[in-house]
Amino acid sequence: MASPQELGKAFSETYYGTFSKDRGALFKYYHPQAMLTFEGAQVSGHEAINQKLTSLPFQQVQHAVTTVDVQPVPACEGAIIVQILGQLKTDNDPPHGFVQAFTIFPINGSHLIVNDMFRLVLHNA
Repeated sequence: MASPQELGKAFSETYYGTFSKDRGALFKYYHPQAMLTFEGAQVSGHEAINQKLTSLPFQQVQHAVTTVDVQPVPACEGAIIVQILGQLKTDNDPPHGFVQAFTIFPINGSHLIVNDMFRLVLHNA
């Protein structure tokens, strides 16, 4: 069985690889009643999360992950919290820092996202 750190790293590679290639396939990583907060806008459920992610206003995206921090969830064996810090490059825009946090639960032999929070790291001068 993989350690929480190994699971978090493998998850981040799979998630961002899919995000870059086919955002429409990301919903399969989410629990049907999962919640997503994206830049302060909150949605829940497969359909709403899929709509939010596929409607983002860019065609190409690349994630450069700097760190993946992982903690096990003591109240649920196999569940983890994953926090990712990195840079995001979309289309011809300059790179921006981002932070994203996931809560991932083991459900029916898979690990599914139950919570996802995303923010760009923008500083106003």
